[in-house]
Amino acid sequence: MIYLDNAATTAVLPEVVAAMSESLATTFGNPSSLHTIGRKASQVLRESRETVAKALNVMPREIVFTSGASEANNTAIIGYALANRSKGNHILTTAIEHPSVLNAVKYLHERHGFDVTFVKPLANGNFPAELISQNLREDTILVSMMAANNETGQLLPVAEVGEMLQAHKAVFHVDATQIMGKIPAHPKEIGADFLSASAHKFHGPKGVGFLYHDALKFDSLIHGGEQEEKRRAGTENLHSLVGMAKALEISLENMDDNFHHVENLKKTLLTELGEQTSLSVSEQAHNGFAISKNTALDFYQNEFGKSMPHVVNLAFPGQNHDLLLTKLDMAGIAISTGSACTAGTVEPSHVLEAVYGTAAPQLKENIRVSFSELNTFDEVVKFAETLKNILMN
Repeated sequence: MIYLDNAATTAVLPEVVAAMSESLATTFGNPSSLHTIGRKASQVLRESRETVAKALNVMPREIVFTSGASEANNTAIIGYALANRSKGNHILTTAIEHPSVLNAVKYLHERHGFDVTFVKPLANGNFPAELISQNLREDTILVSMMAANNETGQLLPVAEVGEMLQAHKAVFHVDATQIMGKIPAHPKEIGADFLSASAHKFHGPKGVGFLYHDALKFDSLIHGGEQEEKRRAGTENLHSLVGMAKALEISLENMDDNFHHVENLKKTLLTELGEQTSLSVSEQAHNGFAISKNTALDFYQNEFGKSMPHVVNLAFPGQNHDLLLTKLDMAGIAISTGSACTAGTVEPSHVLEAVYGTAAPQLKENIRVSFSELNTFDEVVKFAETLKNILMN
């Protein structure tokens, strides 16, 4: 099976499996216990937190471990909004966020009366920082923005927004799920007050993540004991935290090489497809996205502005993406048609809908191909060949 759905989840590295297995076998104590076995577990927990903090260039006490990015996003958004409502009633986010952000702010609007603004990209798909500044209000208390979109790979201007918000009372939450372990993610450098990520996006285990927080007042979502500096109750998922720390450590050690490898994978894919359309990769750029000539393999590269090479969003005019996904799956190739968190629904991509509109054909024609450093050039060539055969038959 050729796996090209890494934006949904990544394979766990063997080194991570080994570290987790050792932790399960040797560190069974409760980190909150005061005896020797508990103190050993506490030391492992502390070392995992220090590894994550070092990766972000922050202090260990500024890291809260969670069950993943969805919990981290909810904690930052709901926890801060409810604890600081006296400062304002307006929340600002983008229309292309992950469902864990969109549904968190919708909950605050529907259940707690917060006023929410969902900012859409420009008509060409670009998302300049000015779109945020134009929608800032005096009563805005929180701005939430993803660093990179999970369906298109588009990089959003988080550094520019963070700098802009230095002159405003609103705090800044950045969902760094798609960039963590792939490019540097340093919250203090981009002006983020909150930053969230999930281990399974960088070859760690599922069900574990973290939230960076500045010295802010925010409510806990999970109540109970005094774990995580009273920020998140519950006995820590120690072996998964060990796995996450190990995966992040490995990602950082190989970040440059991994990024260049994935860049070349993307170029290879576009070249393989471009050869069939008599269209070079350089010729495909037009108004922020690519348009092929009128051939049997017409395709649009849904890429708006600067993007991560790890995610390529393609649309094939006249081809139903669900049928295309099924045929590729039967041929032994795994891709997706959008966010895994909305899989199984009949609703179109809210990301592409925000750009193209609700009636655009691209909403039923797009596929998402997402790479990791574990993918090979042979896999990409095989995928391109299989895709071309399906489209021409």
